[in-house]
Amino acid sequence: MISKGYKTIFPSRCRQSICFILTMLLGTMTSCAPKLDFSKSNLLVPESFGVASVHKIPLELEHFFADPHLKSLIELALKNNQELKIVQQELASAQAEAEARGAAYLPFFELGFGAGLDKVGRFTRSGAIEENLPIKEGTKFPEPLTDLRLGIRSSWEVDIWSKLHDAERAAVARFLASVEGRNFMVTNLVAEIAKTYYDILTLDAQLTILEKNIQVQTDAFRLIKLEKEVARLNELALKRFEAQLFKIKGLKFEIKQKLLEEERRLNFLIGRFPQKIKRGKIRVKDMLKHNLGGGVPSDLLRTRPDIRQAEFAIAASEFDMKVAQAEFYPSLRITADLGYQAYKLKSLLSSPDSLLYSLASELTAPVINRQLLHAEFKNATAKQRQAIFSYEQKVLEAFIDVANQLTAIENLQKSFGFKNSQVEALTRSVDISHQLFVSARADYTEVLLTQRDAFEAQFELTEVERRILYSYVDLYRSLGGGV
Repeated sequence: MISKGYKTIFPSRCRQSICFILTMLLGTMTSCAPKLDFSKSNLLVPESFGVASVHKIPLELEHFFADPHLKSLIELALKNNQELKIVQQELASAQAEAEARGAAYLPFFELGFGAGLDKVGRFTRSGAIEENLPIKEGTKFPEPLTDLRLGIRSSWEVDIWSKLHDAERAAVARFLASVEGRNFMVTNLVAEIAKTYYDILTLDAQLTILEKNIQVQTDAFRLIKLEKEVARLNELALKRFEAQLFKIKGLKFEIKQKLLEEERRLNFLIGRFPQKIKRGKIRVKDMLKHNLGGGVPSDLLRTRPDIRQAEFAIAASEFDMKVAQAEFYPSLRITADLGYQAYKLKSLLSSPDSLLYSLASELTAPVINRQLLHAEFKNATAKQRQAIFSYEQKVLEAFIDVANQLTAIENLQKSFGFKNSQVEALTRSVDISHQLFVSARADYTEVLLTQRDAFEAQFELTEVERRILYSYVDLYRSLGGGV
């Protein structure tokens, strides 16, 4: 009766009862699944950065980094930087995971050949059956029994609730987030290279200033020495000038050491062993000709890689929630086998005697340990909210970064103008103090203090120039960068 199938085994009324029970059971399972409740960001981006101009700044390297030597160094770094290569492999890994998720909802096919050997005890149920079950007249059941199998095995989980597709979409969103993370890293790498390059230019300028001041101090020291010889000045004046000269000569070697360290640092970022860095000179006045504004703040949502990365993270977390919800629903798996099986190799491919096939389906659903599924769903929900908060944090950070850099450039431009005027005035005062000292209308302390003030002002001017260049680099990074 079993061979006649399901309808013969179960009467019609019994079949109806079983179908009703299964329908009620599945309905109960699906109704117990938690509801999806996606969190949304309520963050409103202001309409402006608080500056007069709102035009959009181009993010190309040529706009921010016109120095050909710097552009060449950046291009080398994008090819050779080891950290960037590591991130590139992480991208390849994320892409492979997305591809694996995409293949999960397709049927799996396996081609295999198997062989086995089986000997059962004679005084067992199986042994008794073999003993009294002759295969053909005059032969006995093989002992031990070999088992040879050749065929194809297939399994397929039917994606009823789009669980597997949502898992693939989550993996793709994470891959795209990784791509934006890589872009954000490129932007930071370019910014770090530019800052290090500008550090080198600043140290070059300071070294040049130092060399000129050493020459000025040396000339002044000779003059003071002559004045002492004719008894117009005492030993105190001579020693004070000599001490000042020793001080700036010692500072020269400190700057040279910093210069070597910055060159090695830049070579490291480029991905090569230390060598001479080809470079130009600081041209802050050319940078100050740029008309800056920052654009509309909402543009940051499209240009900042870290914000786009956070958006993809939100998308991935929402798909994860859908996957966690689908775990409460029944899953359907279909398996099939097709091949040959025999206990003798010469009979393995005999058709239809050795042919075997099977087809089965299985519908399963979680019943007892649903607390684990609830915990996983809560975890996915918390991560989705976390992604929302992280996105809002990135937007706030980006807005403040751009606003800070725009006001910094504006204020540093004004500071540069006053500091440059101070340097020009003190440079003229050095010549005047020398002339007055020679004509005995000024004492040596006025000459000494004037030279020191001029020297310090020149160094301070280079620091203002460095800060202006830094602000342009930070503005490039804050706006989202670009290569």
